Amino acid sequence: MDPNHIRLETERLILRLPRREDFDAYAELQADEEAARYIGGQLSRAPAWRKFLQMPGAWMIQGYGMFAVVEKASGRWIGQTGPWQPEGWPGTEVGWSFLRSAWGNGYAREAAIAAIDWTFANLGWTEVIHSIHPDNHPSQALAARLGSRKRGTGKLPPPHEDVPIEIWDQTREEWLARRERGDST
Repeated sequence: MDPNHIRLETERLILRLPRREDFDAYAELQADEEAARYIGGQLSRAPAWRKFLQMPGAWMIQGYGMFAVVEKASGRWIGQTGPWQPEGWPGTEVGWSFLRSAWGNGYAREAAIAAIDWTFANLGWTEVIHSIHPDNHPSQALAARLGSRKRGTGKLPPPHEDVPIEIWDQTREEWLARRERGDST
């Protein structure tokens, strides 16, 4: 599978590999204290650039990474979601982060559903997790709407080993059964 040709579409969104032109919006997300609070903290442009390069690198080396999420109507980058499993990670994660201006529109849910569908169809994973800070109530609510349940506390690898997280998860079978039943996930 050539990652450069992967493109998912939902009713309102396009999910594709990150591109250079996505960086300004990505830097905006990383500079926003509230939006970046639970994804490693606020960053200025130079460190944001280095973090931005993680996803294209993951796609190149692992064959998967988080998708850039683009709003169809405007063509603007609004966030990222998708499979993520760096060295030492507590499991096979599908994560998300979005610009604050995109919050409250159901975009994270819509994009995460497409990303989880793609992940289970293409990567052979038997479960997905979501590593969520205990105070990140919107992400907990999204994980629950996606059908995941809180498994307990987890631990991230250095340099984030002191960040408290809870692991939310579900199996491939649970996801597929819910999708087959037409649950709104």
